[in-house]
Amino acid sequence: MNLLETFRTGMDAVVSHRLRSALTVLGIMIGITAVILTVGLGEGAQQQVTSQISALGSNLLTVTPGSTTSSTGIRGGFGSASTLTVGDAAALTSKVVAPDINAVAPATTVSESLVAGTTNWTTTVVGTDPSWLTVRGRSMAEGRFIAAHDLSTRADVAVLGATTAQELFGFRDPVGQTVNIAGQPMSVVGVLNAIGSSSTSSTSSNPDDQAIAPLTTASALFFGGSSRNAVSQILIQATSAGTLSAAYQEADAELLSLHGITTAASADFTITSEQQVLSAATSVDKTLTILLGGVAGISLLVGGIGVMNIMLVSVTERIREIGLRKALGATPRVIRRQFLVEASVLGCVGGVLGAALGLLGAEIVPHFISNKITISPVATLIAIMIAIGIGIAFGVYPAGRAARLAPIDALRSE
Repeated sequence: MNLLETFRTGMDAVVSHRLRSALTVLGIMIGITAVILTVGLGEGAQQQVTSQISALGSNLLTVTPGSTTSSTGIRGGFGSASTLTVGDAAALTSKVVAPDINAVAPATTVSESLVAGTTNWTTTVVGTDPSWLTVRGRSMAEGRFIAAHDLSTRADVAVLGATTAQELFGFRDPVGQTVNIAGQPMSVVGVLNAIGSSSTSSTSSNPDDQAIAPLTTASALFFGGSSRNAVSQILIQATSAGTLSAAYQEADAELLSLHGITTAASADFTITSEQQVLSAATSVDKTLTILLGGVAGISLLVGGIGVMNIMLVSVTERIREIGLRKALGATPRVIRRQFLVEASVLGCVGGVLGAALGLLGAEIVPHFISNKITISPVATLIAIMIAIGIGIAFGVYPAGRAARLAPIDALRSE
């Protein structure tokens, strides 16, 4: 019996027991679909986190203040102190002190209500200087960004994010319009290019929903008192990705010196890099992907056991057929190959249908959840190969059992 004839015989055996074969295929199909969707969900989450962190800026370091402790002993979280100042940011711009730092932008943020005519919108107002545009890797859609003379004159000007401009002015051109921020009229001089966000539920997670004002103006209008010279963060851009670590060390050493701190453990500030945040977030996503993939793998294992069960039943039912084939000259190799073909067909059909269902699910499921599902063609092909491999692997024992049957014993069986 040649290979083509073996394949035809195996297909006939599968088709002749349609319901039993369909139930076996169903187990493989569910397992493959689960694997594709869980892995795609994990990869989609990793891409989402990467894009969000990349949107913060290129080669970015963020310096935040330390924590505070009240007179009653209540400790605030990191960032609650006022230990960073405009002077600290200015010191870090020195090429002598920090040759690996390309640009520095002090920033202070506050949530305020913006009013344009009869429309109002609450968003994050960022007080900063002209370097912010470079450090954050942003560009202008129209108009201009805040300039040095805006800081020196405490100009009442503002630059809006694309979402903020849309919410306040709709389809009208925002540039040249007036917007009231905390009751203070501000002239809109520009609109930032949109960079997109995965979520608009919070202004902090949407870089397109914010208003930028000169740091001097924001400090005088929104903060005042002893907080006028303090900043909530200092954004630092390294000269390149390769010098990010050097820029970190330079910024850390200079700030420790400026604050009169002799040991790093006593630092009243924290420096974080986008790589650190990305590494931590990616690690969590990978762990969840492995966990979910393991659960999906159990489904595949159950499907494989189903294939073995069906093949063992098939061997038991066809003992006389096997004996007759051997009596007519079929070798154990041919018998083994026939049953392996049947098992691999079940695995292949289950894998293809499972992959198709997984691709369909990747298009439908994101409409009901907030996460994107990224399907890799290579991963899909591997999943199909795994399904075929499972069919073969779990068909080896039944096929071997069939091949070992003695013709005389098989023919005598009832």
